[in-house]
Amino acid sequence: MKLTRSLSKVSTRYDLSRDELAALLDGEPHFRVDQVWHGLYSELAEPAALTSLPKTLRERLADIDELQPSLHPVVESSTDNDDTTKWLFELHDGRRIETVLMHYEDRSTVCISSQAGCAMGCGFCATGQAGFDRQLTTGEIVEQYVRAQQRAGDRRVSNVVFMGMGEPLANFDRVWRAIEKLHHEIGLGARNITVSTVGVVPGIRKLTEARLPVNLAVSLHAANDTLRSSLVPLNDRYPLDVLIDACRDYMDVKGRRVSFEWALIDNVNDRESDADELAAIAAPLGAHVNVIPLNPTPGYLVMGSPRKSVNRFVKNLSDRGVNTTVRDTRGVDIDAACGQLAARVPPKSPVVLQARPHEKAD
Repeated sequence: MKLTRSLSKVSTRYDLSRDELAALLDGEPHFRVDQVWHGLYSELAEPAALTSLPKTLRERLADIDELQPSLHPVVESSTDNDDTTKWLFELHDGRRIETVLMHYEDRSTVCISSQAGCAMGCGFCATGQAGFDRQLTTGEIVEQYVRAQQRAGDRRVSNVVFMGMGEPLANFDRVWRAIEKLHHEIGLGARNITVSTVGVVPGIRKLTEARLPVNLAVSLHAANDTLRSSLVPLNDRYPLDVLIDACRDYMDVKGRRVSFEWALIDNVNDRESDADELAAIAAPLGAHVNVIPLNPTPGYLVMGSPRKSVNRFVKNLSDRGVNTTVRDTRGVDIDAACGQLAARVPPKSPVVLQARPHEKAD
């Protein structure tokens, strides 16, 4: 019991090592520990529901705090065609995070959070407007994937993007342990995992040195320091020349193409001059640019670029030899942009929202 109480302060089921799980199951034969571990990571099942275990052990598992779910749904909302599902989860301390599952013709992807809130202060981001609460544990990160796969049923959730709430590289150690568990224990390919950052250069350097060749996406949003610092305050600490050097080293070491995320904001970063500056960075690197029509947020009154401007911006980049795509604006009707749902649902509101009628983007 003493071990159980000490672990419960910091650990969830997916935080536990095998040795810690064995300690919680003290007295059980080793093969039972292996069965529970297999149930957690291969079956993605509730430990107390593992029918391969005897009833007495399942009852014991149901009474161990560390093996209970750490994410408690406040909201689950899906689009009409069920291709996008978003959760607002409450953690043990009342903090809230968001997770989004997206189905495509050729894959299913889960967008997961790495922090409760975010300290990066990007004014156009709903999460940045809310501020920072705390780091997520490795287990809280991994369990988001598990919940998404459980919801997906027979459809394999093959891709993970760290593009939810928080800055993953500001929580590097826990995020990396989660990546290792997703890869080694659950079986996801490293090349199907993408870490997105606003430009935490020391974290990019750590990714460069790490063994698994995950994908790197950089939320650039501007290609000159003056504009970028106004949109992404971290640019004052790690300006573009330092950031791009880190990206170049990552590509050289990993042999992986870096993606630049670019949230298009009307008359702010969607001009021809912005495309010129971005192309001057992206083309020599061979980087991919992912253009994202900005989702509206209550705290940022500037609108996203209209469709005509999006198309013009993409053409300008393509004409300059930059590989460019436009991200599908999934889940506008269910507040699927990072931080939107948490901002809309007040604390202590355990409700399940139905998706609003689908609103077509421009």
